[in-house]
Amino acid sequence: MSQMTMALTILGMGLITFAIRVSLFLLPERVMLPPWLLKALRYVPAAVLSAIIMPELLLPGGALEFSLGNERLLAGLVAILVAWRTRNVFLTVAIGLVALWLLQAYSPW
Repeated sequence: MSQMTMALTILGMGLITFAIRVSLFLLPERVMLPPWLLKALRYVPAAVLSAIIMPELLLPGGALEFSLGNERLLAGLVAILVAWRTRNVFLTVAIGLVALWLLQAYSPW
């Protein structure tokens, strides 16, 4: 693929993404979204975040791994517990990263 094709592809993807995101803001005020759609849109951030994070936790080497040797999964579980108890994003990320670092450095598995 040439550099021009690559640049046009990236530009096109960016424009399409921008158009999708800005479209909801540009709708006239008289256009009302149905309640079921508004309710469904509340779950989009959690679904997208899960889709990004879960493969990293469950497939560390490209294969499904549910074991004590999967430091990413264990650190993710620690982060989930912190998030559930504190509802603090910064604390969740910080403790999750520290847990991952400690597990990778000192894990006996």
